[in-house]
Amino acid sequence: MKLSYVYILKCSDSSYYTGVTSDLTQRLFRHVSAYYPDCYTANRRPLELVFYCEFTDIGIAIDKEKQIKKWSRAKKEALIKGDFDALVNLAKKKFDK
Repeated sequence: MKLSYVYILKCSDSSYYTGVTSDLTQRLFRHVSAYYPDCYTANRRPLELVFYCEFTDIGIAIDKEKQIKKWSRAKKEALIKGDFDALVNLAKKKFDK
C-alpha cells in the first residue's frame, strides 16, 4: 500500500503552501533546496512543515489538497493546531439578512 501525503508549509513571509506528494521526505527536500527555482516556495525560504496527513488513496489526497487550498487562513491555522471544533465553526457561511 503506497501512502500519499497532504502537507502544509509555513513560509518565511508567514504565508502557507499546501501540497500533495507520494514521497514527503523528497518533496520537502525539493522545497527547502529550491529544486524548482520558479515555484512558490523558492523565494520564501526558510520553510517549516506545520502539518501533514497520510492517505492510502492518491485521489482522495488530491481532493483534500484542493479543498484545503480554498480555505481561509484562519481555517488552515485551526487545522494546523488540531482545533477541530474551530474548523466546524469556520466552515459556517454568513449570509446577509
